[in-house]
Amino acid sequence: MKDFVKYTLATLCGLFLAGIAFFILGILSIVGMMTVESAAPSIKPQSVLRLTLNGELQEDAPNDPLGDLFGSTYPTLSLREIQTAIQGAKENPNIDGIYIEAQTLLGATPAMIRDIRESLADFKKSGKYIIAYGDNYTQGAYYICSIADSIILNPQGQVNWCGMASQPIFYKDLLEKIGIKMQVFKVGSYKSAVEPFTATQMSDANREQVTSYLNDIWQTMLTDVSRSRSIKKDLLNEYADSMLTFRPAEELVRNGMVDSLCYIDGVSRMLRAKTGKDKGTLPLVSVKELAAATEATPKKGDKIAVYYAYGDIVDRKTEWSENVIDAETVCRDLRTLREDESVKAVVLRVNSGGGSAYASEQIWHEVKLLREAKPVVVSMGGMAASGGYYISCAANYIVAEPTTLTGSIGIFGLIPDASQLLSDKLGLHFDVVKTNAHADFGTPARPFNPSEAQMMQGYIQRGYKLFTERVADGRNMKTGQVKKLAEGRVWTGRQAVENGLADTNGNLQTAIKKAASLAKIKDYHTEYAPTPSPWYEGLFDQQKKDYLNTALQETLGTYYAPLMNLRQIRQMSVLQARIPYEPNFIN
Repeated sequence: MKDFVKYTLATLCGLFLAGIAFFILGILSIVGMMTVESAAPSIKPQSVLRLTLNGELQEDAPNDPLGDLFGSTYPTLSLREIQTAIQGAKENPNIDGIYIEAQTLLGATPAMIRDIRESLADFKKSGKYIIAYGDNYTQGAYYICSIADSIILNPQGQVNWCGMASQPIFYKDLLEKIGIKMQVFKVGSYKSAVEPFTATQMSDANREQVTSYLNDIWQTMLTDVSRSRSIKKDLLNEYADSMLTFRPAEELVRNGMVDSLCYIDGVSRMLRAKTGKDKGTLPLVSVKELAAATEATPKKGDKIAVYYAYGDIVDRKTEWSENVIDAETVCRDLRTLREDESVKAVVLRVNSGGGSAYASEQIWHEVKLLREAKPVVVSMGGMAASGGYYISCAANYIVAEPTTLTGSIGIFGLIPDASQLLSDKLGLHFDVVKTNAHADFGTPARPFNPSEAQMMQGYIQRGYKLFTERVADGRNMKTGQVKKLAEGRVWTGRQAVENGLADTNGNLQTAIKKAASLAKIKDYHTEYAPTPSPWYEGLFDQQKKDYLNTALQETLGTYYAPLMNLRQIRQMSVLQARIPYEPNFIN
């Protein structure tokens, strides 16, 4: 018995001491990570930037040192960070070239991947090399890598090249089975964001616009790949129709889609030969390291602020809101930029399919006030449609990628009627006493009556009228001209330039140069806003959200975003300026 007590106490004491040791190590690790985060890394001579295309591409992903330390099953990539690193690689004499490692790139819209490709094309003007390697290339990753000097494929690998598709999900029958009917109010024959709740297939108008913008995006991709790979567009289309994905790797070399076949060790030897490093460790620099080193370079000249607005447009942020354009926060930030005399111009980087029309109006107002104080240039990312276009149209100048989805000038309201679910399915019954005719307006216990439905439609009509007036004012067009382009119609960035909804095609750097020109400054630097919160704030809440979202994203794949829309309906404001659902690109 004495031995048992002795060994038990010894075990407990050991566990206690181990806990203290792990706690101290944890504190030291956190301090170390904070120190590393604040220190800009030095770049050794003959280094190579390693650009790994793996994870979910976002406009500006938050810092996640714990994910970097322990690994993440679903990493996030920052488009801003990638572009900064590529620019740094071009300017830094210690960087010899770029090595692209193509893996699985998710959540990337056509405009976002073209942004990366254009940054790489600009990098090549330095005379430095780009080498790309992949075991299997997704179509988006291949499109990026097609700009490389050499595309290398695993001898047993694949290149997915099959064209583009958009496959929306329709919820109407599902909702009917559980006793929910959506009460829909809209303006615009192309405003098809409500279709998933009212139909089981695309309307003719929606099919027309989706066909138009998909083909336009695909033609841009064909043109870009044709130029860089010296393959005729007709042949590239033939390859897509013939399911190139399942062809032998040797055939991909013969038809010019890739340059050579080898395993990863062969790529290492090629990089060593390029850098002249026969021995020792090959100095590969990560995107994070080079972006940090680039941003730590002393700033000179006047300041141009680049403000990121991406995600759904909402009235206010909720507990589970992630990557949203929160009107309260954005309006406050834009006001700060307006009052900051050191900021000579602002580039508003917009990547949003819209959201709350009320929130869009508030942000539009702040952009208009900002424009009165200093030049404002909008840089459109993957989407700047509906509410995303609403907040953009007040700027001095709009730059869109050719493959940006924009326009979608229209308004809708979507209000669920759950009376059948409550009464027929759940057996709940309601009675009411009211002082006025519409005192119980909006209750889920009953649908709208005809007079209420008429009032709601009038409310939507007024919102649409205001939207078109805002566009006409911002773009110096007549309201009649805007209405011909409106009706909820989605346009590509290339089409938007043709019809006057945007000024030119280009990327973020194009917008920054235009902002400097409008501000009449030659020596300038950029500063990004809003400044991200320290990574350790809300650490455990973020880890909880990341875990749940990771599990859902890995399970649902391309259907994650559209299905999450169902969760958001309850939190949506009545008046919505939103793109026709998630485009749900399959490529």
